[in-house]
Amino acid sequence: MSAEVATLPSRTSGAAPHAGQRLATAGAPLSRARLAVVMLHGRGGSPEDMLGLHAHLALPDIMVIAPAAAGRSWWPDSFLAPLAVNEPGLSSGLSIVAAMLDDLERAGFGPERVVLAGFSQGACLALEAAARLARPFHAVAALSGGLVGTGEGDGPPRDDLYGRRPKTFDYDGSLADVPVLIGCHERDPHIPLARVNESGDVLSHMGADVETLVIPGAGHGIVAEEAAWLRGQLNAAPTRAGRMEGEA
Repeated sequence: MSAEVATLPSRTSGAAPHAGQRLATAGAPLSRARLAVVMLHGRGGSPEDMLGLHAHLALPDIMVIAPAAAGRSWWPDSFLAPLAVNEPGLSSGLSIVAAMLDDLERAGFGPERVVLAGFSQGACLALEAAARLARPFHAVAALSGGLVGTGEGDGPPRDDLYGRRPKTFDYDGSLADVPVLIGCHERDPHIPLARVNESGDVLSHMGADVETLVIPGAGHGIVAEEAAWLRGQLNAAPTRAGRMEGEA
């Protein structure tokens, strides 16, 4: 199917509970879009929150796809909780991201033309999907988030993980040269800086070009520096093998 006639579904695919949810789009149509951005909202949020970020970026040649989580939350507990506590939400969220990427590829948007981005819980889902799927994305932006992890680690609860136990991070594949932003306030009530730094180390070992942006002070929200990084990646001329050629 060619990109000129391709359309995306209006509902998410994948596993329950997040399959069959609303899939909002904005920006350029597939036939004219230069890149596609999958934007994942935070706990209690909606696709419209992420479409607002797209409007702020003011890039008319970008298409945005923003899925809704069932019950407005991708999983019930903190991303720091034991993995089993957050199932089936976590696996379902990962499955709908994979399905969206498959739909985009059929429409002519391979991973080199796709940006994964999210805020808060959606940022954690975006990072985890990037690590587990390990595709050559155009970029990945985690706005206040960190990796969820693949298993339960050894050791007691840690103060720097807000009283949670450590996780393991065992990912196959490569993110060679994929630009990744992990942004977070220095004192974020939901995202411990220790997990942000650990996530950056894990993704760097996978080959990603990681930038960790620590915003001074306390807070939990998207800041101008994060939006500027994302806008820069969406405007940047491609430089990696497999990326689009020509000026952006």
